Amino acid sequence: MNRRHLIAAALLACAPAVWAQGAWPNKPVKIVVPFAPGGTTDILARAIAPELSKAFGQSFIVENRAGAGGNLGAEVVAKSPNDGYTLLMGTVGTHGINKALYAKLPYEPQKDFAPITLVAGVPNVMVMNADRAKALNINTVADFIQYAKANPGKLNMASSGNGTSIHLAGELFKSMTGTFMTHIPYRGSGPALLDMVGGNMDVMFDNLPSSMPHIKSGKLKAFAVTSAQRSNALPDVPTVEEAGKLKSFEASSWFGLLAPAGTPADIVNRIQQETAKALATPGVQERLLAQGAIPGGISPQEFTRFIDAEHVKWAAVVKASGAKVD
Repeated sequence: MNRRHLIAAALLACAPAVWAQGAWPNKPVKIVVPFAPGGTTDILARAIAPELSKAFGQSFIVENRAGAGGNLGAEVVAKSPNDGYTLLMGTVGTHGINKALYAKLPYEPQKDFAPITLVAGVPNVMVMNADRAKALNINTVADFIQYAKANPGKLNMASSGNGTSIHLAGELFKSMTGTFMTHIPYRGSGPALLDMVGGNMDVMFDNLPSSMPHIKSGKLKAFAVTSAQRSNALPDVPTVEEAGKLKSFEASSWFGLLAPAGTPADIVNRIQQETAKALATPGVQERLLAQGAIPGGISPQEFTRFIDAEHVKWAAVVKASGAKVD
């Protein structure tokens, strides 16, 4: 074979790889949600997946991989091929809190991922089973604190899992009020809310979007939001700082898309651009804002800096709360 034939053969051998790279995505893309269905992480993933499917002409499929406060699903993505076909709907827990909360993580939040964009920020909301609150004559945060202090351990506090913002918001509340509730972790907000609505759990510091339907139905009573300001979605509900006179109490949540480290920058940028477009459409914005979520869409570079700052912030919160998970 002469030199010309050798060069032609080499180009032909490389062509499929070049074509495959340029054709991304040429098969379905998986978005891993590290919690059970029904929670805010799942709600947000399912809100943007159809928009990305339309934008790229390929299916974006949501897969729930719950367990270990989000760590199981995050580990799955961290160890997946960095080809753009496996993404994570990360949270303040998986990428802001857990590094400070867990003695050992199966992934490195800042090294094992390529941040794509912030999808949404949401306040948490302190909710109680409405019938239980009525039976105990608990109508305000002040009432709740008074009852909890007089009855340590008699109230059960549900969460979406150890290390989540829902868990940590409750731990911070306990620390700042000198109260004690028994923490019951679930594999996501969805199953925890089922027991809240069913009367098997007493209180939860849930992400607002997943609790909103139950608040509107009257099955859950909203006492306060955990953000620094009131939520436009529940303007009559005070902040925990206002209602409980707890100075500087703030424990909001956020959710964002990430890919395994080393995912090509052009793929990361394309996903960010299409996600930002989707989040800017009136339909998606209206849907998220109605649930108390504030749409994001920032650049990968901005999201990286945001995550770095969140590590510093939440390490201080974890230390102040005294919360630890083995």
